[in-house]
Amino acid sequence: MVGVSVSLAKGQSVSLAKSSGGTLSVVRMGLGWKSAPGKRGFFSRRPKEIDLDASALLYDGKAMSDVVFFSHLVSNDGSVQHTGDNLVGGVGAGEDDESILVDLTKVPRRVTQIVFTVSSYSGQNFLEVQNAHCRLVDETTGQELARYDLAGGGTHTGQIMAKVEREGTGWKMTAIGAPATGRTFRDMLPFVEPFL
Repeated sequence: MVGVSVSLAKGQSVSLAKSSGGTLSVVRMGLGWKSAPGKRGFFSRRPKEIDLDASALLYDGKAMSDVVFFSHLVSNDGSVQHTGDNLVGGVGAGEDDESILVDLTKVPRRVTQIVFTVSSYSGQNFLEVQNAHCRLVDETTGQELARYDLAGGGTHTGQIMAKVEREGTGWKMTAIGAPATGRTFRDMLPFVEPFL
């Protein structure tokens, strides 16, 4: 993979091999968002607070074997870790509000893919969200490897952002960007199934 970040469109994939020929060890899936300005009074256009939640669903083939989210911050095997719940978003331009760290060297062999989802726990739809992104970062160097920007909003309350899956001896990331309905990862499981 080249040393510059790759901006992905829906359905595009990128290999997670390092440009130097080595393999990545720890990657961070970052999620960032801001509330869109809304009308909250005669003079005020202060945005509403929106609580988006990032989740990582670990699959053994098509069977979910574990999940990492705001109530289960570390996978049972310790290879995937959520850094904590952000209830309002809006850290800043391009920055992450929630992150999930994946130690690719420790992911058990039986885990063939990890699907990253975003759901609006507060129930607002994506028309009320702006500047949402999902990005993959080499945690060792801090280099952004790939970014998927969520554009266009929509009346859905969830999004299947991307997945990381085994490819030979390494991994690849695929941008999915599919809308879903749900306030938690559990609500979104039927929407994830077609992408496994």
